[in-house]
Amino acid sequence: MRYTDNDILYGRVSLDTPYLEKKTPVLLTEETMALRKRKILDAMHKHYLDTVIIYADREHGHNFEYLTGFAPRFEEAILILHSNGEAYLLLGNEMLSMCKYCRIPAKPIHVPYFSLPNQPMENEQKMEDVLQSAGITMEKQVGLVGWKLFTGMLNKNEQLYDIPYYIVQAVKKVTKSVRNSCNIFISPKDGVRLENSANEIAYYEFGAAIASDCVKKCLDQVNVGKTEMELAAELNGYGQPVNVQKICAVGERFTHAIVEPRNKKVEIGERFSVTMGLKGGLTSRAGYVASSKDDLKEQEKDYLEIIARPYFAAAATWYSSIGIGVKAGDVFEEIETVLPKEKYGWTLNPGHFTASEEWMSSPFQKNSEVRLKSGMLLQMDIIPSVEGYGKASAEDGVALADEALRKQLEENYPVIWNRMQHRRKFMIEQLGIRLKEEVLPMSDLTGYYCPFLLNPQMAFKVKETSYEDY
Repeated sequence: MRYTDNDILYGRVSLDTPYLEKKTPVLLTEETMALRKRKILDAMHKHYLDTVIIYADREHGHNFEYLTGFAPRFEEAILILHSNGEAYLLLGNEMLSMCKYCRIPAKPIHVPYFSLPNQPMENEQKMEDVLQSAGITMEKQVGLVGWKLFTGMLNKNEQLYDIPYYIVQAVKKVTKSVRNSCNIFISPKDGVRLENSANEIAYYEFGAAIASDCVKKCLDQVNVGKTEMELAAELNGYGQPVNVQKICAVGERFTHAIVEPRNKKVEIGERFSVTMGLKGGLTSRAGYVASSKDDLKEQEKDYLEIIARPYFAAAATWYSSIGIGVKAGDVFEEIETVLPKEKYGWTLNPGHFTASEEWMSSPFQKNSEVRLKSGMLLQMDIIPSVEGYGKASAEDGVALADEALRKQLEENYPVIWNRMQHRRKFMIEQLGIRLKEEVLPMSDLTGYYCPFLLNPQMAFKVKETSYEDY
C-alpha cells in the first residue's frame, strides 16, 4: 500500500511496548544445524561443486558461522566442506580448541598462518600442502566463499575474490577449477541463507529485540548536557557482539575521523543519531534534540515537511508493501514513487536481507524479479540525504512467515510470538500502518519514528482516512 505526505499525521502515540521485558536467547538446535549443512550440500550439487572453501575473519565470518556455529574472534579460519559431507576446519593457534565445539563434525588442521603477528608459526607445510591434506585435489570443482557478491544479483563475475591473496594463490595451485561461490549462501535469487526456520527466527529475534531495547534506553536518556559516551553506555547489549559500529552522535558526526561516541555534550537543537546492531537485526534512529520545531535553527525549522514526513510515508509504504510473493522490484518502485531518490538523495537499496550480519544482501533493486518468501528476514533501510538538514532514520527489521511457520512460532516460542503480536498491534492500531498477516516485527520500535527526541509521545502515524478501505 502506498502512502504520501498527505496521509501522514504528526501526533500523539502511545509507545506501549514491552522493551524492558527480560529477553532470553534461543539456541540453534541440532536439527537446524543439520538442515543448514544439507541445504549447502544440495546447493553444491545444483552448482556442480565438489568442494567449498569458506573463509572467515572477525568481520566476515557469517557464512562460516552458518555451518560451524561460531566465528573467529581475532584470527582467520577456513571451513572446507566436500560434497560427500566430509568437513575440515583450518584454524590458527588460538582457535584450534574451538573445533570440539563446532556444530557439524569436522576434522581440525592447525594452520599457524592464521595466527596473530609474531605468534609461533613454525610450520613446514606450505598453504597448498595444507589444502591438499584437507582433500583438495586437482580434478575437483572448487567454490571459494568469502562474504561478497561482486555483480549483485546475477553474480556473473566468478573470478573476483574477497579472500586474502595467499589463500587464493594456494587454491589455484592445487585445483584447476575454482570460482567465487558466495552466491550459494547469500544470492538474493536463491541463496540458502535467505529462508529461516522457526528456530532460526527465534534465535535472531533475541538480537534484534535487544538492539532495539538498547536504542530505546539511549533515547530515553537524551538530554541537554549529557555526553555521547554517557548515552552510549546504554548500548551495552548484555555483552553480545555487535555487527556494526555503534553510533551515538550529536551534531556533526565523525569529527577528527572519530566514528565511536565522543565526549561531546548534547545541546538543544542539535542533530542526533543512534545505531545498534546485533545478530538478527539493527535499530537506528535519527532526529533532533528538540521538543518542537521552535528549538531548531531557523533554516531547519521546516525539517518535518522537507525530510521527516516524506521519509515516514516511504517507511510506512515499505512495511505495507512487503509480503510473501511480492516482487522486490515492485517495492523498489513504490519507494521511488513516494520518495524519489533524485530529490531525497538516497543511494543504496531501500531495504535488505539480514541475519547474523546486518546487511547480508539485497533483493530491492530496480526491475528485480526476486519474490519475497516465507522465512526471510528483512530490514527497512532507506537513508534520505538533503543538503542543510539532519538525517531521518527509523530502521528496524521484520520476518516473513506463512501460516505454517507462524503456527510453529506460536507453538514452540510462545513468548516471542506474543512479542511479535504486540508489535503488530502497535504498528496497526497506534501507527496506522497496514501489515500483511505474514509480516512479523522483530523490534519493539518497528515503525516508531519520533523526529523531536525530547517529545517522545509525539511521532508520525498514518491518518485513519488513509486506510479505512484497505
